[in-house]
Amino acid sequence: MKNKALILTFISVFAFTKLALSQAEVTQQNNNTKNSIKMEKVTFNSEGLILVGHLYTPANFNPSKKYPAVITGGSLTSVKEQMAGTYAKKLAEQGLVALAFDYRNYGESEGQPRQYEDPNLKLKDLEAATSYLLSLPFVQAVGALGICTSGGNVAYLAAEDDRVKAVATVAAWLPDEQTLPLLYGSQENIDKLRKVGQESKERFALTGANDIILAYHNTDDSASHVGPMEYYMDQSRGGGIEEWKNEFAVMSWETWLDFEPMSKANSITTPFMVVHSNGSALPDNAKKFYDNLKGEKELVWGDGYHFDYYDQPKQVNAAVQKVSEFFLNNLK
Repeated sequence: MKNKALILTFISVFAFTKLALSQAEVTQQNNNTKNSIKMEKVTFNSEGLILVGHLYTPANFNPSKKYPAVITGGSLTSVKEQMAGTYAKKLAEQGLVALAFDYRNYGESEGQPRQYEDPNLKLKDLEAATSYLLSLPFVQAVGALGICTSGGNVAYLAAEDDRVKAVATVAAWLPDEQTLPLLYGSQENIDKLRKVGQESKERFALTGANDIILAYHNTDDSASHVGPMEYYMDQSRGGGIEEWKNEFAVMSWETWLDFEPMSKANSITTPFMVVHSNGSALPDNAKKFYDNLKGEKELVWGDGYHFDYYDQPKQVNAAVQKVSEFFLNNLK
């Protein structure tokens, strides 16, 4: 009987200890959840279209407090799960609220024709994203960060919308009319592409047919962008993002070739940071753009190749360190 009592006592103590450990584990899990970055799928309206985004909030987020917030955007045809999301999450780790979203015609957002690129429509979407963030009770000020093509898009935003209090670019695509003939071979080639785009837009209006070509390829000359495109060709990098489509609507040629963020620099007085490198797209244009900015500005010249700034830890972390400090100082 004595041994049986000892056994029962042991079982009771073991059960109590296990229960206590389980409760401790639950408490720890709750604390970990509370102290971690959170991502929430959100929607907002842009000219009657529903746009879809991922809203990242920092650790220990308290909705009764006020936070600086940043819109993030990525390259041509990219979606929020690519570089926009990468930077948004890392900005949240630095204490900022960050919104990565799909522009109209891309990803989960509404809009037709699909994969259609129009910088002026993207400006409308960035303005709508600004309105959405400012509607949140915990947002104190809004900034914008553009990687690659969205670097040019946020230049449009900075020139047009004084609600945006700070803007930064990373490896920005900043073409102008002088560089286009160099990029596309000749003015004659540019004129041909414009004509092809116009014809495709007319065909879409008449029949609803959306002519699609590859957006990126290493060697296929039918793609809109041809060259070493390892980020998009690599399934372990951008090419493996299920939500992304390697597609470019042919009717985009005219509006894409009209994209000229360089012309916006003279109108920008908003605090602006340019993060670039010699290996990134059009480095001389990045310097020219920076020189033409009229307000408070900072140039950060790094190293690495253009696509390194999309997802490689060394370049991304270095860029995030600089732009997060810049945003925290200016979004007050």
